[in-house]
Amino acid sequence: MTEFERAIDVVLAYLDAVERRDLEAAESFVGDGDLDLIFPGGRRFSSVKGALLRSSGRYARISKKITGTDAWKSEQNLRVLVTGTLAGEWRDGSAFSDVRFIDWFELHDGKILRQHVWNDTGEKLVSDMKETQQ
Repeated sequence: MTEFERAIDVVLAYLDAVERRDLEAAESFVGDGDLDLIFPGGRRFSSVKGALLRSSGRYARISKKITGTDAWKSEQNLRVLVTGTLAGEWRDGSAFSDVRFIDWFELHDGKILRQHVWNDTGEKLVSDMKETQQ
């Protein structure tokens, strides 16, 4: 297994643990130092727990369908890109699906240092609101 395949495996295992809300497992994939998690709207967190608590106010449940991964080396660190779609349920009980996402990770010594998250959930909320107003 290459270092790139190992990095992708770490990221996918982390995302699975986050989706299951298994804080202990998710934290086992992050480094001991400064963690930087950046979500849409510029929301920043320095812990997995903080990010999970914040998302629980937005979603009743959420899952990722992964459609692609890529990994490369940048200086001393590895970077991983994960693409796919989100599906789940908003806090009001309404369902959503096929919402695009991109997660970008930086790893050092097999541990996650940074995660940047981009997705279209905001666009989906606006679109759904417009449909209910028509």
